[in-house]
Amino acid sequence: MVAERVKGLKYAIRDVVLPAKKLEAKGHEIIKLNIGDPDQYDFDTPQHIKQAACDAIMGGKNYYGDSQGDAPILGSIRAWDKRVNGSEADDYCITQGASEGVEFSFSALVEPGAEALVPGPNYPQYMSVPRLCDGVPVEYACAEGDGWQPDVDDVRKKISGKTRVMVVINPNNPTGAVYSKKMLQSLIDVAGEHSLPLVSDEIYNLMTFQESVSLSSLVKDTPVITLNGISKNYLSPGWRIGSMAFRNCPEIFEACLALGRNRLCVNEPCAWGFKAALDGPQAHIEETKKKLIERRDFVVKRFGEMGVHCVEPKAAFYAFPRIDTGDDKQWVLDLLHQEHVLVVHGSGFGEYGKGHFRLVFLPPIEVLSEALDRIERFVKNK
Repeated sequence: MVAERVKGLKYAIRDVVLPAKKLEAKGHEIIKLNIGDPDQYDFDTPQHIKQAACDAIMGGKNYYGDSQGDAPILGSIRAWDKRVNGSEADDYCITQGASEGVEFSFSALVEPGAEALVPGPNYPQYMSVPRLCDGVPVEYACAEGDGWQPDVDDVRKKISGKTRVMVVINPNNPTGAVYSKKMLQSLIDVAGEHSLPLVSDEIYNLMTFQESVSLSSLVKDTPVITLNGISKNYLSPGWRIGSMAFRNCPEIFEACLALGRNRLCVNEPCAWGFKAALDGPQAHIEETKKKLIERRDFVVKRFGEMGVHCVEPKAAFYAFPRIDTGDDKQWVLDLLHQEHVLVVHGSGFGEYGKGHFRLVFLPPIEVLSEALDRIERFVKNK
């Protein structure tokens, strides 16, 4: 018998791949704009990071690492956090991607029946993992008309006696929003009023097109867990190496360490590659952002020309256009079958994502141009 908490488990970003595979099996070529993986397009892990992992393998670092992370690597994470974010947490640990940090956070905080306050729209894992902990995800609204900034009044309304944690995703996936310092302070204030720990997902913090602030740098006494990793900023999504920074929450840190010991350790050679990423040359970041801004501008302009409303993304590599439909998933499937372009339905990112779709603007302009030609044809014929 399958456990009830697993039944109906969804991950929209990869679930839509299944019908695409069936079309590919019939010989159709699909333009895939569903997964935020830079290395599937014309980006690659910087050479010095790859070399560090190879050196670790050839140098004998093929053993079980420390469950928290080896001391030199933790030291690099701490130094990077202070240098880049202006923050210095009490404790740090290494995870198997930021995704494991999400799992650790909710496992440590969410008991059966407890509620986790998450932004809407949101990354799908923030809806599924609380349920796997027999908890309840509760979405608070982010306002499209305000550049997808959180609605602080709605945040307050959604807090109940069962709320155990508040999640902030900044920069945001799927909307590409970047929250202002004032907005982050408002969220910290609300969390403090209700004694709620904050989980701040900052996996795209260096992939921003405007000034951004780390939530942890603003807190005084509020407990905060900050999630980051090598996947996006350092173009290494397949390495599955992330980090958790703990501030003002020693009990949560100890609980997450216990979870870490139960899974033994992360990939040790890749963890040393992570150290090289944090310590080494950073030139690829500006080069990556330059390409992304050009592609972002192209995509937003094209949507405007075809009459599709799209808030301009301020970070990451996602556009989240609005579509006039009551069933965005069917709209996405129809686009796939008729024009062979794969995107993700907005409802896959929660209740507040309905009536939208997420498109990845990582490919070169010529690929995006062809995809948008097909989307425009589809929209006009719909």
